[in-house]
Amino acid sequence: MSTVDVTIIGGGPVGLFGAFYAGLRGMSVRIIDSLPDLGGQLTALYPEKYVYDMPGFPEVLAKDLAASLVQQAGRFGPDIVLGRVAETLERRGDEMVVITGDGQEWPTRTVVISAGAGAFSPTKIGVDREDHFEHKGLTYGVRDKAMFKGKKCVVVGGGDSAFDWALALHPDAASMMLVHRNDRFRAHDETVKQLEQTDCEFALFTVVKELHGEDHITGVTLEDTQTKECRHVECDAVIVNIGFKSSLGPLKDWGLTIEKNQIVVDHLFQTNLPGVFSVGDVCTFDGKLKLIATGVGEAATAVCVAKTLIDPSAKLFPGHSSDMGLGS
Repeated sequence: MSTVDVTIIGGGPVGLFGAFYAGLRGMSVRIIDSLPDLGGQLTALYPEKYVYDMPGFPEVLAKDLAASLVQQAGRFGPDIVLGRVAETLERRGDEMVVITGDGQEWPTRTVVISAGAGAFSPTKIGVDREDHFEHKGLTYGVRDKAMFKGKKCVVVGGGDSAFDWALALHPDAASMMLVHRNDRFRAHDETVKQLEQTDCEFALFTVVKELHGEDHITGVTLEDTQTKECRHVECDAVIVNIGFKSSLGPLKDWGLTIEKNQIVVDHLFQTNLPGVFSVGDVCTFDGKLKLIATGVGEAATAVCVAKTLIDPSAKLFPGHSSDMGLGS
């Protein structure tokens, strides 16, 4: 593979903007992401939820924001590598090589790690045949609201995501039930009140004990956590929202300085490894704010510093894009 100026580990919103800005600086770029699609958590976890704190967008669906960032990142033609995990990093002379899990080597001059919360996987409810029913009526979160139209839905969880989806899907669902192991909710009070004003059934102090069906879910057995009594509920869809587990995965073995599962960086977003930067949720420094809005600024800074490492004659600040005559 050809050597690029910068390899960005992670194709979420921060990494995508970093790829665009590197292209703006005339750098060759490669994005490596373990997911099958670009967009990170915007597309993988909450594509149908609205984002309100992104500059220039009074409100925007997460999937639409991701699509815009992908389009922007693609302006300068980055090399995009999806569905591969960056396993190891080796330094070879003046260059580095990122080696993915399939053994493929990807040479690069600098690296920007923008892996978000790291590799994440949904917390499962822990019942028999759970894996069998995934994508057969059982989902972790919602990718497409239209899939649940006319369905008898059971939402599991008591946090913001559970209440948000129960409220969003309720108007078009045949029925809606929210199952939670106690009566203490972690969702916003206003969202809880809104759902309580609908005909959504609340099954509190209750857990899913068993899943029923053959090729698709047809129902669940619910157990009362206090009395241990069980009851059967017919349903077409079970939407589990009880959290995600995240991990830095192989990045922990790269020799980076890590504190509380985050990569330590300086004011220029440099790690302890020369030529390796980290931005977005995966990095930490004094005064860190975990927002897309701040992360994209971190990415622009990291890329500009990387540019000066590759070309010491380059200026740190390239000027304003409005003066560059980029066109449409």
